[in-house]
Amino acid sequence: MGTFMDVHHGMKGITADQLRAAHQADLANEKAEGVHFERAWADPAEGVVYCLSTGPSAGAVQRVHEKSGHLADEIHEVPLAV
Repeated sequence: MGTFMDVHHGMKGITADQLRAAHQADLANEKAEGVHFERAWADPAEGVVYCLSTGPSAGAVQRVHEKSGHLADEIHEVPLAV
């Protein structure tokens, strides 16, 4: 199981309710891919959203985002944490 940080661009002006709804959509779709979305953060002024997840692969993470209607622009595996 890997840990992944993904980045979504073009989300300028995203609200807390919109971020919560997007995260809830990921949670609703994650089980089929064996992914778990831990947390999401946003910078509305810059239009960037970050998601932290665990799962079998970056492809599995992207498939969940695709089903939820918001593809990630970048997905980075994070193999080291303290």
